[in-house]
Amino acid sequence: MEGYSKGFEPLCPLNVYDLNCDAFQSGFECGRSDYERLNGKIKEGIPNRIVTKKVLDEFQLAGMLGMSIDSEDFTHFQLNIIEEWYKSGIENYDVTESRSLLTLLEGEGIQIL
Repeated sequence: MEGYSKGFEPLCPLNVYDLNCDAFQSGFECGRSDYERLNGKIKEGIPNRIVTKKVLDEFQLAGMLGMSIDSEDFTHFQLNIIEEWYKSGIENYDVTESRSLLTLLEGEGIQIL
């Protein structure tokens, strides 16, 4: 897991000694592969905002609730990935669920802008 987390974090300093462990190296390669699948190749630059599975789930939920999204500081590559997740949320959009959720949140004193 440590190798995966360091592979997914493009700015994380890497200790040469870590690479001697097969488990770490395998995790690192898997993490780097996932990072580049969601954010683009590191050699093309590191974006201002990093896309993770959690970020994509939030965009999908926004689509399901019919909410607008903040797409600032994402690269074109990242926006293509985000768009797919947002659209999959829109496909499952149900107006009645959105209204029910907003009513529930307002009842708890939470406002959605």
